[in-house]
Amino acid sequence: MIWHAAAAWLPGGLAADVTIEEKDGRFSAISPDSPPPPSATRLAGVVFPGLANAHSHAFHRALRGRAHEARGSFWSWRDLMYSVALRLDPDRYLALARAVYAEMVLAGVTTVGEFHYLHHGPGGKPYADANAMGAALVQAAADAGARITLLDTCYLAGGLSAAGHEPLSPAQRRFADPGPSQWAARVSALPPAPHMVVGAAAHSVRAVPEAALGQVAVAAGDAGWPLHLHLSEQREENEACLGFYGRTPARLCADQGALGPATTAVHATHLTSADIDILARSGAGVCICPTTERDLGDGVGPGRELAGRGVPLCLGSDQHGTVDLLAEAQALEMDERLVSGERVRFPIPELVTALTTGGHRQLGWPDCGELRPGARADLVAVRLDTVRTAGTDPAQAVMVAGAGDVHTVVVEGRTVVSGGYHTLGDVGQLLAAAIAPLWGDE
Repeated sequence: MIWHAAAAWLPGGLAADVTIEEKDGRFSAISPDSPPPPSATRLAGVVFPGLANAHSHAFHRALRGRAHEARGSFWSWRDLMYSVALRLDPDRYLALARAVYAEMVLAGVTTVGEFHYLHHGPGGKPYADANAMGAALVQAAADAGARITLLDTCYLAGGLSAAGHEPLSPAQRRFADPGPSQWAARVSALPPAPHMVVGAAAHSVRAVPEAALGQVAVAAGDAGWPLHLHLSEQREENEACLGFYGRTPARLCADQGALGPATTAVHATHLTSADIDILARSGAGVCICPTTERDLGDGVGPGRELAGRGVPLCLGSDQHGTVDLLAEAQALEMDERLVSGERVRFPIPELVTALTTGGHRQLGWPDCGELRPGARADLVAVRLDTVRTAGTDPAQAVMVAGAGDVHTVVVEGRTVVSGGYHTLGDVGQLLAAAIAPLWGDE
């Protein structure tokens, strides 16, 4: 297949008149400043490598537009999220996740990192296939035309206070395995798939006690799995960890060997200067989810300071209050402007890296996220003639374009979105049909 882009982001920056050639699912040649070959498919606007959504909870999408009635906090929102989790089974989860991942692909996402902790049946009873819920997610990604890193999550405790770890609530029993060894054995039994990387996650220091955190880190390291974990998303989490362990969550994770180049700390919103030092020395990356952190009132994390210390950043849509990775990149910059009083805290090439190679590398896909020969042939074409983008310098499109401006998405040489339409059909209808049963709206 051959495409010709009026403008495209290459590893060295934006280039004009780029001929892009693909063979067997990989780019075979990238030629800037070239006339369009007669056989080329023309791509208007600006072309990016495939985007990576490094932090997703697919079932949270069912809460969009349902959680804005009463004043509250992250903790009250969490109770509503648990109620949705109780209504899912493997079939319903497949239908929901297929639609959610299709929505992501429409927005230019070619790889998703699914932070998966909804493992078992009601009351925590395993399904006949202990990985049935994970298998539903893997199948959903395949149906939607995306790759997935299934970040299978260890979840053992109901919470943490200064008095110690709390027992699981009835809703949380679906998330939990008996212990870290049983969790690791279950994850090891996941069948391989060509579009999947198996990853590990420790939910948080709230849900994984110290000794188990170390066991999760060892299991992930031995298996070569990327390791993700929620870190310091809430001030209350930090206070509880200091109260019980006498250490911050970052220090506790470092002490247990859970921070390293294969680790991604998600959110990292409430860090001390010492925590930033720990992350920078460890080689770990950070996934920031600005639209979720806004929605839940979490706060604004030290993204610029982390990046300045060499911590790799990537982006996620997390609870999917919006599925728009371009909006996440814009929010990363705009939130920094609000707290700093300065503009252009993140130069545009840094935002493009966070959207593309940054997320792919943190998800275990090092050959994705770049328009270069040998990389997997993923591309995303964004219109520059809409009411949002008309008149835009292609080099600055990241700051104004949104998911609705994506017109073509190619994943490993296969066109999944063309003219703004997904091969699955009406994704809005798919979402509505999957969500309605979870709220009794059938």
